[in-house]
Amino acid sequence: MAVRVWIDAAGGPDALRLEEIQPEAPGAGQVWLAQEAIGVNPLDVSQRKGAVAIPFPSGLGLEGAGRVVAVGPGVANVAVGDRVGYATGPLGAYASARLFPSERLVQLPDALGMDEAAAVLFKGITAQYLLKTTYPVAPGTRVLIYGAAGGLGQLMCAWARHLGAFVVGVVSRPESVERARAAGCDAVFVFDPATLPAQVLEATQGHKADVVYDPIGRATLAASLDSLRPRGLLVSFGATSGVPAPIDVGTLNAKGSLFLTRPSLAAHTATAAEYQERAQDVLQAVAAGIIVPRIGRRYALAEVGTAHADLEQGRSQGAIILTP
Repeated sequence: MAVRVWIDAAGGPDALRLEEIQPEAPGAGQVWLAQEAIGVNPLDVSQRKGAVAIPFPSGLGLEGAGRVVAVGPGVANVAVGDRVGYATGPLGAYASARLFPSERLVQLPDALGMDEAAAVLFKGITAQYLLKTTYPVAPGTRVLIYGAAGGLGQLMCAWARHLGAFVVGVVSRPESVERARAAGCDAVFVFDPATLPAQVLEATQGHKADVVYDPIGRATLAASLDSLRPRGLLVSFGATSGVPAPIDVGTLNAKGSLFLTRPSLAAHTATAAEYQERAQDVLQAVAAGIIVPRIGRRYALAEVGTAHADLEQGRSQGAIILTP
Protein backbone atom coordinates (compact mmCIF):
# COMPACT_ATOMS: atom_id res chain seq x y z
CA MET A 1 0.00 0.00 0.00
CA ALA A 2 1.24 3.47 -0.89
CA VAL A 3 0.23 6.83 0.60
CA ARG A 4 -0.09 10.31 -0.82
CA VAL A 5 -0.89 13.80 0.39
CA TRP A 6 -4.19 15.12 -0.94
CA ILE A 7 -5.89 18.51 -0.74
CA ASP A 8 -9.59 19.07 -1.48
CA ALA A 9 -9.58 22.88 -1.59
CA ALA A 10 -7.21 25.79 -1.02
CA GLY A 11 -6.41 26.41 2.62
CA GLY A 12 -3.83 26.39 5.38
CA PRO A 13 -1.34 23.63 6.21
CA ASP A 14 -4.13 21.67 7.91
CA ALA A 15 -5.82 21.27 4.52
CA LEU A 16 -3.18 18.69 3.62
CA ARG A 17 -4.23 15.14 4.46
CA LEU A 18 -2.67 11.72 4.01
CA GLU A 19 -4.56 8.94 2.24
CA GLU A 20 -3.78 5.41 1.11
CA ILE A 21 -3.60 4.56 -2.60
CA GLN A 22 -3.26 1.34 -4.55
CA PRO A 23 -0.22 0.75 -6.76
CA GLU A 24 -1.01 1.31 -10.44
CA ALA A 25 0.31 -0.39 -13.54
CA PRO A 26 2.18 2.19 -15.65
CA GLY A 27 0.71 3.03 -19.03
CA ALA A 28 2.57 3.90 -22.22
CA GLY A 29 5.55 6.14 -21.49
CA GLN A 30 5.05 5.91 -17.72
CA VAL A 31 6.83 4.33 -14.75
CA TRP A 32 5.71 3.41 -11.27
CA LEU A 33 8.19 5.12 -8.99
CA ALA A 34 8.95 4.28 -5.35
CA GLN A 35 10.02 7.57 -3.82
CA GLU A 36 12.71 7.99 -1.19
CA ALA A 37 12.84 11.79 -0.90
CA ILE A 38 10.52 14.66 -1.85
CA GLY A 39 11.39 18.33 -2.19
CA VAL A 40 9.18 21.10 -0.76
CA ASN A 41 9.18 24.45 -2.55
CA PRO A 42 7.54 27.87 -2.08
CA LEU A 43 5.48 27.20 -5.22
CA ASP A 44 3.85 24.26 -3.39
CA VAL A 45 2.77 26.64 -0.64
CA SER A 46 1.37 29.15 -3.14
CA GLN A 47 -0.62 26.38 -4.83
CA ARG A 48 -1.95 25.09 -1.51
CA LYS A 49 -3.09 28.58 -0.51
CA GLY A 50 -4.74 29.25 -3.87
CA ALA A 51 -2.35 32.10 -4.76
CA VAL A 52 -1.26 30.02 -7.77
CA ALA A 53 -4.29 28.35 -9.32
CA ILE A 54 -4.44 24.56 -9.60
CA PRO A 55 -7.53 22.38 -10.07
CA PHE A 56 -8.82 20.97 -6.79
CA PRO A 57 -8.94 18.31 -5.45
CA SER A 58 -5.29 17.62 -6.16
CA GLY A 59 -1.99 16.23 -5.05
CA LEU A 60 0.92 18.60 -4.47
CA GLY A 61 4.63 18.62 -5.13
CA LEU A 62 6.88 18.88 -8.18
CA GLU A 63 10.21 17.43 -7.04
CA GLY A 64 11.27 13.98 -5.91
CA ALA A 65 13.74 11.13 -6.17
CA GLY A 66 13.45 7.37 -5.96
CA ARG A 67 13.76 4.08 -7.81
CA VAL A 68 11.89 2.77 -10.81
CA VAL A 69 9.70 -0.19 -9.80
CA ALA A 70 7.86 -0.88 -13.06
CA VAL A 71 7.88 0.52 -16.60
CA GLY A 72 5.09 0.83 -19.11
CA PRO A 73 5.07 0.14 -22.86
CA GLY A 74 7.51 2.22 -24.90
CA VAL A 75 9.79 3.24 -22.03
CA ALA A 76 13.41 3.06 -23.14
CA ASN A 77 15.28 5.77 -21.20
CA VAL A 78 15.00 4.13 -17.76
CA ALA A 79 14.79 0.57 -16.42
CA VAL A 80 13.55 -1.13 -13.29
CA GLY A 81 15.90 -0.38 -10.41
CA ASP A 82 17.26 2.89 -11.82
CA ARG A 83 17.89 5.79 -9.43
CA VAL A 84 16.04 8.79 -10.80
CA GLY A 85 14.80 12.22 -9.88
CA TYR A 86 12.54 14.86 -11.39
CA ALA A 87 11.69 18.52 -11.03
CA THR A 88 8.50 19.22 -12.95
CA GLY A 89 4.89 18.13 -13.06
CA PRO A 90 2.52 16.46 -13.14
CA LEU A 91 1.64 17.43 -9.57
CA GLY A 92 1.78 14.69 -6.97
CA ALA A 93 5.32 14.43 -5.62
CA TYR A 94 4.00 14.28 -2.04
CA ALA A 95 3.60 10.50 -2.11
CA SER A 96 5.47 7.34 -1.20
CA ALA A 97 4.99 6.07 -4.75
CA ARG A 98 3.45 7.41 -7.93
CA LEU A 99 3.06 7.19 -11.67
CA PHE A 100 5.36 9.50 -13.61
CA PRO A 101 6.17 10.15 -17.31
CA SER A 102 9.52 8.56 -18.07
CA GLU A 103 10.72 11.36 -20.36
CA ARG A 104 10.75 13.75 -17.38
CA LEU A 105 12.94 11.48 -15.23
CA VAL A 106 16.59 12.34 -14.74
CA GLN A 107 19.15 9.59 -14.17
CA LEU A 108 21.02 10.28 -10.93
CA PRO A 109 24.78 9.79 -10.58
CA ASP A 110 25.82 7.31 -7.90
CA ALA A 111 27.59 10.05 -5.95
CA LEU A 112 24.37 12.03 -5.44
CA GLY A 113 22.12 10.87 -2.60
CA MET A 114 18.35 10.76 -2.91
CA ASP A 115 17.86 13.53 -0.36
CA GLU A 116 20.35 15.75 -2.14
CA ALA A 117 18.71 15.07 -5.52
CA ALA A 118 15.28 16.01 -4.17
CA ALA A 119 16.80 19.13 -2.64
CA VAL A 120 18.61 20.38 -5.74
CA LEU A 121 16.82 19.51 -9.00
CA PHE A 122 13.84 21.90 -8.89
CA LYS A 123 15.80 24.72 -7.28
CA GLY A 124 18.87 24.02 -9.40
CA ILE A 125 17.00 24.13 -12.69
CA THR A 126 15.31 27.33 -11.53
CA ALA A 127 18.69 28.87 -10.74
CA GLN A 128 20.08 27.63 -14.06
CA TYR A 129 17.48 29.23 -16.29
CA LEU A 130 17.39 32.46 -14.27
CA LEU A 131 21.16 32.95 -14.38
CA LYS A 132 21.88 31.62 -17.85
CA THR A 133 18.74 32.36 -19.91
CA THR A 134 16.54 35.01 -18.28
CA TYR A 135 19.61 37.22 -17.80
CA PRO A 136 22.92 35.73 -18.96
CA VAL A 137 25.12 36.50 -15.95
CA ALA A 138 28.76 37.08 -16.85
CA PRO A 139 31.93 38.45 -15.23
CA GLY A 140 31.20 41.88 -13.82
CA THR A 141 27.41 41.52 -13.76
CA ARG A 142 25.90 43.07 -10.64
CA VAL A 143 23.07 40.89 -9.36
CA LEU A 144 20.66 41.33 -6.46
CA ILE A 145 19.18 38.13 -5.07
CA TYR A 146 16.40 38.03 -2.47
CA GLY A 147 16.21 35.08 -0.08
CA ALA A 148 19.98 34.69 -0.30
CA ALA A 149 20.09 32.39 2.74
CA GLY A 150 17.26 30.11 1.59
CA GLY A 151 17.36 26.87 -0.39
CA LEU A 152 17.16 28.49 -3.84
CA GLY A 153 18.99 31.65 -2.85
CA GLN A 154 22.10 29.81 -1.68
CA LEU A 155 22.30 27.97 -5.01
CA MET A 156 21.82 31.17 -7.00
CA CYS A 157 24.40 33.13 -5.03
CA ALA A 158 27.04 30.42 -5.38
CA TRP A 159 26.39 29.92 -9.10
CA ALA A 160 26.29 33.66 -9.84
CA ARG A 161 29.58 34.12 -8.00
CA HIS A 162 31.10 31.28 -10.05
CA LEU A 163 29.95 33.04 -13.23
CA GLY A 164 31.87 36.12 -12.15
CA ALA A 165 29.06 38.29 -10.81
CA PHE A 166 29.16 40.78 -7.97
CA VAL A 167 26.44 39.36 -5.73
CA VAL A 168 24.26 41.44 -3.45
CA GLY A 169 22.11 39.25 -1.20
CA VAL A 170 18.97 40.26 0.67
CA VAL A 171 17.73 38.35 3.72
CA SER A 172 14.77 38.77 6.03
CA ARG A 173 16.53 38.63 9.40
CA PRO A 174 19.96 39.40 10.86
CA GLU A 175 20.73 35.80 11.80
CA SER A 176 20.69 34.88 8.09
CA VAL A 177 23.44 37.31 7.06
CA GLU A 178 26.43 35.03 7.63
CA ARG A 179 24.74 32.13 5.86
CA ALA A 180 24.21 34.34 2.82
CA ARG A 181 27.84 35.48 2.91
CA ALA A 182 28.97 31.85 3.07
CA ALA A 183 26.86 31.13 -0.01
CA GLY A 184 28.88 33.62 -2.05
CA CYS A 185 27.45 37.10 -1.49
CA ASP A 186 29.80 40.07 -1.72
CA ALA A 187 27.35 42.20 0.27
CA VAL A 188 24.29 41.22 2.33
CA PHE A 189 21.47 43.41 3.61
CA VAL A 190 18.53 42.71 5.90
CA PHE A 191 15.49 43.82 3.93
CA ASP A 192 14.12 47.27 4.64
CA PRO A 193 12.27 48.83 1.69
CA ALA A 194 13.21 52.31 2.85
CA THR A 195 16.97 51.70 2.80
CA LEU A 196 17.66 48.88 0.32
CA PRO A 197 18.02 51.01 -2.86
CA ALA A 198 20.60 53.28 -1.21
CA GLN A 199 22.46 50.27 0.19
CA VAL A 200 22.62 48.67 -3.25
CA LEU A 201 23.81 51.96 -4.77
CA GLU A 202 26.65 52.15 -2.26
CA ALA A 203 27.60 48.46 -2.49
CA THR A 204 27.86 48.68 -6.29
CA GLN A 205 29.85 51.94 -6.16
CA GLY A 206 27.07 53.97 -7.69
CA HIS A 207 26.09 51.56 -10.46
CA LYS A 208 23.06 49.79 -8.92
CA ALA A 209 22.08 46.26 -10.02
CA ASP A 210 22.02 45.04 -13.61
CA VAL A 211 19.42 42.44 -12.66
CA VAL A 212 17.22 41.88 -9.61
CA TYR A 213 15.90 38.38 -8.91
CA ASP A 214 12.75 38.86 -6.83
CA PRO A 215 10.66 35.86 -5.66
CA ILE A 216 9.00 37.85 -2.85
CA GLY A 217 6.48 39.94 -4.79
CA ARG A 218 4.27 42.62 -3.31
CA ALA A 219 6.47 43.62 -0.36
CA THR A 220 9.64 44.08 -2.41
CA LEU A 221 8.44 45.39 -5.78
CA ALA A 222 9.11 49.11 -5.23
CA ALA A 223 12.53 48.54 -3.67
CA SER A 224 13.47 46.18 -6.48
CA LEU A 225 12.65 48.73 -9.16
CA ASP A 226 14.61 51.42 -7.32
CA SER A 227 17.66 49.16 -7.01
CA LEU A 228 18.09 48.78 -10.79
CA ARG A 229 20.40 50.72 -13.07
CA PRO A 230 18.93 52.35 -16.20
CA ARG A 231 17.82 49.61 -18.63
CA GLY A 232 18.21 47.03 -15.86
CA LEU A 233 16.00 43.95 -15.61
CA LEU A 234 13.59 43.04 -12.83
CA VAL A 235 12.97 39.28 -12.75
CA SER A 236 9.77 38.76 -10.74
CA PHE A 237 9.46 35.00 -10.35
CA GLY A 238 7.44 34.46 -7.17
CA ALA A 239 4.95 35.97 -4.76
CA THR A 240 5.62 34.74 -1.25
CA SER A 241 4.43 38.10 0.14
CA GLY A 242 1.50 38.33 -2.29
CA VAL A 243 1.08 39.03 -5.99
CA PRO A 244 2.90 42.24 -6.96
CA ALA A 245 0.77 45.27 -7.75
CA PRO A 246 0.33 46.10 -11.46
CA ILE A 247 3.04 48.38 -12.87
CA ASP A 248 2.16 51.27 -15.14
CA VAL A 249 4.43 51.11 -18.19
CA GLY A 250 5.21 54.78 -17.66
CA THR A 251 6.86 53.84 -14.36
CA LEU A 252 9.39 51.69 -16.19
CA ASN A 253 10.21 54.66 -18.41
CA ALA A 254 10.48 57.10 -15.52
CA LYS A 255 12.88 54.85 -13.59
CA GLY A 256 15.32 54.50 -16.47
CA SER A 257 13.74 52.46 -19.29
CA LEU A 258 13.65 49.37 -17.11
CA PHE A 259 12.79 45.89 -18.30
CA LEU A 260 10.43 43.53 -16.44
CA THR A 261 9.84 39.81 -16.91
CA ARG A 262 7.84 37.13 -15.13
CA PRO A 263 9.46 33.78 -16.08
CA SER A 264 8.43 30.29 -15.02
CA LEU A 265 10.09 26.90 -14.76
CA ALA A 266 7.40 25.37 -16.98
CA ALA A 267 8.17 27.74 -19.86
CA HIS A 268 11.87 26.92 -19.62
CA THR A 269 11.40 23.14 -19.51
CA ALA A 270 8.52 22.86 -21.99
CA THR A 271 10.23 20.17 -24.06
CA ALA A 272 11.85 17.03 -22.70
CA ALA A 273 15.08 17.94 -24.50
CA GLU A 274 15.35 21.40 -22.91
CA TYR A 275 14.42 19.99 -19.51
CA GLN A 276 17.08 17.29 -19.68
CA GLU A 277 19.70 19.78 -20.90
CA ARG A 278 19.08 22.09 -17.94
CA ALA A 279 19.00 19.17 -15.50
CA GLN A 280 22.35 17.89 -16.74
CA ASP A 281 23.85 21.36 -16.32
CA VAL A 282 22.67 21.31 -12.71
CA LEU A 283 24.12 17.85 -12.06
CA GLN A 284 27.42 18.92 -13.62
CA ALA A 285 27.48 22.01 -11.39
CA VAL A 286 26.91 19.81 -8.34
CA ALA A 287 29.65 17.37 -9.40
CA ALA A 288 32.07 20.28 -9.90
CA GLY A 289 31.24 21.73 -6.47
CA ILE A 290 29.88 24.95 -7.98
CA ILE A 291 26.61 24.46 -6.13
CA VAL A 292 25.97 22.31 -3.06
CA PRO A 293 22.59 20.87 -2.05
CA ARG A 294 21.94 22.20 1.46
CA ILE A 295 19.17 20.49 3.40
CA GLY A 296 17.70 22.62 6.17
CA ARG A 297 15.15 20.21 7.63
CA ARG A 298 13.74 16.74 7.03
CA TYR A 299 10.15 15.74 7.85
CA ALA A 300 8.18 12.53 7.57
CA LEU A 301 5.55 12.68 4.83
CA ALA A 302 2.86 12.68 7.53
CA GLU A 303 4.40 15.92 8.88
CA VAL A 304 3.81 17.81 5.63
CA GLY A 305 1.60 20.40 7.33
CA THR A 306 4.38 21.28 9.75
CA ALA A 307 6.88 21.45 6.88
CA HIS A 308 4.65 23.94 5.05
CA ALA A 309 4.17 26.05 8.16
CA ASP A 310 7.91 26.13 8.83
CA LEU A 311 8.65 27.11 5.22
CA GLU A 312 6.13 29.95 5.38
CA GLN A 313 7.62 31.22 8.64
CA GLY A 314 11.20 31.03 7.39
CA ARG A 315 12.22 28.43 9.96
CA SER A 316 14.43 26.42 7.60
CA GLN A 317 18.03 27.27 6.72
CA GLY A 318 18.03 25.37 3.44
CA ALA A 319 15.95 22.96 1.40
CA ILE A 320 13.07 21.09 3.06
CA ILE A 321 12.78 17.36 2.43
CA LEU A 322 9.89 14.96 3.05
CA THR A 323 10.66 11.27 3.56
CA PRO A 324 7.95 8.65 2.94
